[in-house]
Amino acid sequence: QLQASGGGMAQPGGSLRLSCVASGFHFSNYAIAWFRQAPGKEREGVAYITGPGSTINYAESVKGRFTISRHNARNTVYLQMNSLKPDDTGTYYCARPSANQLAGNRLSAGRYAFWGQGTQVTVSS
Repeated sequence: QLQASGGGMAQPGGSLRLSCVASGFHFSNYAIAWFRQAPGKEREGVAYITGPGSTINYAESVKGRFTISRHNARNTVYLQMNSLKPDDTGTYYCARPSANQLAGNRLSAGRYAFWGQGTQVTVSS
């Protein structure tokens, strides 16, 4: 099970930190990714981190602004979002693949089997 939280409203240029708490599996063995979906748009991969945290990938649209991290003792993955833009608005989901980690396109939603419920992020002045 994956439980995302931390969403809310922010002004452009502001910050938010999302959390994803996992249960029911050996957390440190699995990669986790964050996705987002805006109304009328496809779900978009945002960031990916392997179980040990040794490999991290970001979508080009968030590079330099978002940071993914994890605390395996707390079964939690974080997404620190800085310099927020209105285009960052959407519902944010954390997800886990069936395999421990992925090669190739790690930010493709179809490669993830387990999803959290989503947390809403709204960036507006």
